[in-house]
Amino acid sequence: MYLKFLAMLCMAFLLFGTISDKISPRLEQKFYAAIKTSYTIEEFALEAVLPDSETNSITPSSLGEDNLFKVFHKDSLIGFAYLGQAPSMKNVFDYVVLFNSDFSIKKSKVLIYREDYGRQIGSQRWLKQFVGLAPQHEIIYGETIDAISGATISAKSMTKAISEILFSVEILQERKFL
Repeated sequence: MYLKFLAMLCMAFLLFGTISDKISPRLEQKFYAAIKTSYTIEEFALEAVLPDSETNSITPSSLGEDNLFKVFHKDSLIGFAYLGQAPSMKNVFDYVVLFNSDFSIKKSKVLIYREDYGRQIGSQRWLKQFVGLAPQHEIIYGETIDAISGATISAKSMTKAISEILFSVEILQERKFL
C-alpha cells in the first residue's frame, strides 16, 4: 500500500512538477486545469518547445521554456499549449491557447484577469470565435473577431496576442521546431 502511494506521488511529481519557478502556483493550477478539461484527460506530460535565439528573434511572440509546450497523453502528442500574458487597461492578464496536433486552436481561455472592467473577454461565447483558427488565418479585431463594448482594450489585446502566437507557430513549423 505504501509503495503504491509512493509510486503515485512520484508519477504526479514527474507529470505535474512545476513548469517554471517564474509561474505562480495559482496560474500553474489554472493552466493544468485548462489542459485537463480541454483535452478531457487526467494525466499528461508537458515538453517545452525551445526555438533557437535566431528563430525566437523573428517570432512576434517571445518563446521560451515557460510558455510553449507540447502536450502528451500516454506517450502520444495530443496538442500544444501556449501560456501568455497580454496588456489590459492598467495591468496584464494571463491566458492560454490550446492547439490540436494540426495547429488549429482547440480552445483559448483567460486564466487570471486583474482588472475591474473588461472581464467580458473571459466569456467562452466571445472566445469561441478563435476555435478552429490556424496559422494561415487572418485575425482582425472588429472584422473577423467581434468587438466587445466595455472591454475594447483587453479584447484588442487578446486578439493581437492570439494572432501573434498563430504567426509564431507558423514560423516554428517552417523552421521544423514543431
